[in-house]
Amino acid sequence: MKISTTGTCSELEAILERQRATGAIENIHINLAGQQANTLLHDGHAWKDFARLTLAGTHRAVRSASAGASPILVHASFAFVHAVEHGAKLHEPLRSSVEAILECEALVLSSQAPACVVRLGYLYGPESDDLRAYRTAFSLWRPYWSGPPDAPQYHLHQFDAASALLAAARPRNVGKILYATDGVAASFMRLMDAFANRVGRRAPLHLPLWSKPLARVIICEEHMQQAALPMPPRTPTPRVPGWKPKFPDYRAGLDQVIEAWGN
Repeated sequence: MKISTTGTCSELEAILERQRATGAIENIHINLAGQQANTLLHDGHAWKDFARLTLAGTHRAVRSASAGASPILVHASFAFVHAVEHGAKLHEPLRSSVEAILECEALVLSSQAPACVVRLGYLYGPESDDLRAYRTAFSLWRPYWSGPPDAPQYHLHQFDAASALLAAARPRNVGKILYATDGVAASFMRLMDAFANRVGRRAPLHLPLWSKPLARVIICEEHMQQAALPMPPRTPTPRVPGWKPKFPDYRAGLDQVIEAWGN
């Protein structure tokens, strides 16, 4: 199988190269444009100039898929827009990013190239440089912006994200919007406290919510909005047909991260 990609999500691209599926159709093109922002681990800085760069990358992906005669274009998108489609109200600046996400999905599905969309949960995993940075921060007793404890999020291990994108590359999925998340929605606080426990911090420090005006000096507003945006309680559907996450919740996924790091 030949996989070509568009976008700068090098972590996910490297995993895709290692997880080439057997029996899948040939010449898959996967659009990863914008996926560097699809995580809660970067404090919002990856949203900078998101709309312009992601739209430009998606246009390139459509052209590449059409010119290369790829049987299917798989567009990696964002599962958190599910909350917006179910009535959640967003303010700027995250609202503009969501509008760009939906515009990219529409662009892909209306193109001449056979295509499908896979909305991925927030990514984490052993390849994440941002997660390694959190490990260092916890070792130095630095506090982090955890957001509210009662805002469940959709998460997804990087390895499961790659396998979902490959599994979606089937003719039967053309024209569809599919989801790939793990089976347990959990707040960012629960995810990161669990990670902190695994790297030796029983009680990680949280920046209090009242410190938000000061915290904006180092943390972007988009991250604060994301951490506070609760997802609908049920797992979003339709799921990628024939795909099942190897790591069904964040606990199993974090255990794998620590095992892969060897500490």
